[in-house]
Amino acid sequence: MTASRISGFYNLTLDERRAKLADAAALSPDDLAAYVSNGGLSAEAADHMIENAIGTHALPLGIGLNFVVNGRDVLVPMAIEEPSVVAGASFMAKLARAGGGFIATTSEPLMIGQMQVINVANLEEAKLKLYEHKAELLAEADAIDPVLKKFGGGARDLEVRMIESSNIGPFLVVHLIYDVRDAMGANAVNTACERLAPHVESITGGRVHLRILSNLADRRVARARCTIPSKELAFGKGESQTRPYSGEEVRDGIIAAYAFAAADPYRAATHNKGIMNGVDAVVIATGNDWRAIEAGAHAYAARSSKYTSLSTWNKDKEGNLVGTLEMPMAVGIIGGATKVHPAAQAAIKLMNIKSASELAEIIVSVGLAQNMAALRALATEGIQRGHMSLHARQVAIAAGASGDMIEKVAAQMVTEKTVRIDKAEEILRQLKA
Repeated sequence: MTASRISGFYNLTLDERRAKLADAAALSPDDLAAYVSNGGLSAEAADHMIENAIGTHALPLGIGLNFVVNGRDVLVPMAIEEPSVVAGASFMAKLARAGGGFIATTSEPLMIGQMQVINVANLEEAKLKLYEHKAELLAEADAIDPVLKKFGGGARDLEVRMIESSNIGPFLVVHLIYDVRDAMGANAVNTACERLAPHVESITGGRVHLRILSNLADRRVARARCTIPSKELAFGKGESQTRPYSGEEVRDGIIAAYAFAAADPYRAATHNKGIMNGVDAVVIATGNDWRAIEAGAHAYAARSSKYTSLSTWNKDKEGNLVGTLEMPMAVGIIGGATKVHPAAQAAIKLMNIKSASELAEIIVSVGLAQNMAALRALATEGIQRGHMSLHARQVAIAAGASGDMIEKVAAQMVTEKTVRIDKAEEILRQLKA
């Protein structure tokens, strides 16, 4: 059984961390091989994945610790270059354990394929005709991918909308609702729309122009919630540079910070970016389409015609902090880079994932944890203290520090509260003198 609590993980060497990871998740050295050197992706393999390839580009890969999702300990691979994200999410997951961890659910893996029908003489009549032929259209779409159908997927519904456009006049949009099971679904849905287009044209008398998947996957939603006892949120003397913060102070500060994001789109954009720091890191590590997840998340945040927070934070009658996150989550564990990239395959194995729904539940839980980490920092010491402490190492390296000098230069910059490359260069000169 996987154990996500690994004490002192941060203080271990790279080799020691890999050994601990192998032991905690019952992995073999071969399972971890994809995380060494070039991330398991050769330049030759990359050449088959994209056009004009010249090599690969690496990101740091860390492990989100302490996560309990639906009662199961999970070690979460996170690919990201930004300091403090992995540490912040791991610490918040530790606090969430006191309240039972994260409870997450997903809806059915339904994706939407869109067909834009233009040059229609009578929109109302064409709309009705499409509904009259709905059963045969769905049957045709259902027969396109027998493998997907074998695993329980396929066409589920057909919807028709009329859209007014000041540019080209009114037109129809046909939505094909398609169950893609454990795939992300873009290829399956796009193929189905392409195949249905001639039939739709014959029914409507119009021309199917665009036919493509929508990344606003609002039929495929992941939800997570957590309950944190207020006492777990407190800042002790060792953690705070100014003064201790009681759990109730921190709880109320988080709720007030959420209220700002819920009311103001300028704040909501940064608030949701913090959520996506956690979400994207896992999406990238598993070879999924982070651009699609980003597009869907932000469109979902604006679905009420006002851009707002994806998460909510309040307190329950016992005074505990309660957080929730709901967002589209179109991720897969079959097809695409997930099956081609060795590190993505290793990530799926590390988390012991058997379905795309399980992956979505873990990802949304990490997003909620990272959101809480940012809000807890903002509501107390401010975001820069923890972030800049970790960023200082990058600045030290950029200034030319190496080996033991990296930590020495970084520590002095943090002590002097000046994390800049010119300061790092000055400290480095002094240490070498």
